[in-house]
This record gives sequence, C-alpha cells and structure tokens, in this order.
Amino acid sequence: MRTVYIGTSAFAAAVLERLTASQHRPALAVSRPDRPRGRGRKLAPPPVAQAARSLGIDLFQPEDVNAPEALERIVAADPGAACVCAYGALIREPLLSAYPMLNVHPSLLPRWRGAAPIERAIMAGDDQTGVSIMRLVEGLDSGPVCLRQAEPIRADDDYGSLAARLERLGGELLVRALDEGRAFEDQDESGATYAEKVGPGDRLLDPARAAADLEHLVRALHPHIGARLELPGGELLGVRRARVAGGAVAEGELLFHDGGLLLGCSAGALELIEVQPAGGRPMPAADYARGRRLGG
Repeated sequence: MRTVYIGTSAFAAAVLERLTASQHRPALAVSRPDRPRGRGRKLAPPPVAQAARSLGIDLFQPEDVNAPEALERIVAADPGAACVCAYGALIREPLLSAYPMLNVHPSLLPRWRGAAPIERAIMAGDDQTGVSIMRLVEGLDSGPVCLRQAEPIRADDDYGSLAARLERLGGELLVRALDEGRAFEDQDESGATYAEKVGPGDRLLDPARAAADLEHLVRALHPHIGARLELPGGELLGVRRARVAGGAVAEGELLFHDGGLLLGCSAGALELIEVQPAGGRPMPAADYARGRRLGG
C-alpha cells in the first residue's frame, strides 16, 4: 500500500526505517520544521527529516500540517493510508478524515495516553508496557485499536533501552496492521491513564519520596532528559545512574560513605552512581564527592 508518514522524534524515525523496508514504503514523509538545538542553538532538522533524506523519501516540513497547502501536498502523494508516530502536534480536520490514519503509540492503550508514555511507565514502576496501533481521532490517543503487544519492563531498563525495543516492536506492528487490515476495537475508557509531558518539576529528585521511586525516575529520564538533585545553595546536580541502597541516612542528607554517595530518602537511601555537574561532563559520583570533599 502506498503511504504517507507523519512523525518527528527519534522513536518515529526508527519506525519510519522499518516501514520503508516493507511493501508500504512512504511516498512522502511529513515532519516538523527545523528548530534550534543544542548548546549552540544551531538550526537542525528533526530525526524523521534526517531519516527521510537518508532513505531517499520526499520530505515536507510545513509550519502547520493542518493548513490547506499541507493537505494539498499530502493528497498529491496519493496515499492509501497515512501512518503517524510522535508527530508532536495535533492533526485536525479535514486532514484527520482524508485518509485512514494509523497511529503508533508506545503503550498498552488505554494506559498512558499522551506525550510521555515510556517515561511514565518506568516512573510508575510498571512491570510491562508495549505498543498499540490505533486509528487517529480528535481525542488524545483515544481512538480504536487494531493491534497491541506487550513488552516487559526489566529491572535495569532505562528510557534508552526500553525505547529501543519498543521502536522495533512499533515498526513490526505497523507493517502487520497495514498487511492484515485488522478490525478496530474501542478502548476501555475505565482503564485510561495519562502520560503528561515531563516538566522541570518532574526531573527533581525529592528526598521526601521513597528511594525506589527516585530510582525509577532516574531510569525513566536517562539518557535523553536527565534527573536532577538540588544541592544546598540551589545548584542542580544531574543524576544519570542510581540504585536503591541499604544504610541509615537522614532524609535529605547527602553522604559520602564506603566509596559511594548516598541520598537519604523518606524510605531507604538512594546511591548515586553517575552524576553530571552543571556545565560539566558525566563522572562517577564518588569522584564528584571527593572533589567536593563531602564527608562521611
């Protein structure tokens, strides 16, 4: 089937690569415009735009995918279906109804609808997540589902490792959905939960929470966003890897002990393993502690 692909993120780029290798190779890829990125704020294309160029797929980057000229460009590609994954902007009428729209969503819908389903699943301590293929509708990830498959969340998974497996699964399920033309079933609204976008407050390690919760948070935000610990004086210390540890440490106390850096929490202690000072490079937490002369 001739398709158009609409997506932006690195996750979406991986799904695009799998779709391109199938008999449903997109005639057109639609992505968001180039934006300033990185410390130098240089203009850079989104991952799907980069992937489309490398794959030799015609690329279109409209400011507004719902504008009449965008619909005209998509119509000109003459697709039998549109495939959507992590585009990052709402798709509205009349484009929404112009073609069958299959959306790749990395959760077991209706659980974790929204912008950050992988992060929220790890933060919540879920033992599994997955990928759902749904029909795009006006509601937030609320359309009927034709395929879903579970993926375990391992005890050592972070965002990077789990997203890599879900990317592969998402690509395979999208191709299957196009191949098989499966029937759609409505979601059970009673099981709906929402994966809000990760904001600055979500990144902070609050010692008033349990150490296990903070360990989940560190894994959920690594390596793409990063958790942070606010130190006395307001400095923010990036925390890249951590684990729940034994030992009695007062809540909120940061203690260098037996070659490790321990944060006292409301329940248990969190051992910081790898940290990143503001403006600096990642380093072992023990090296950071020695440099700061934190006592134990």
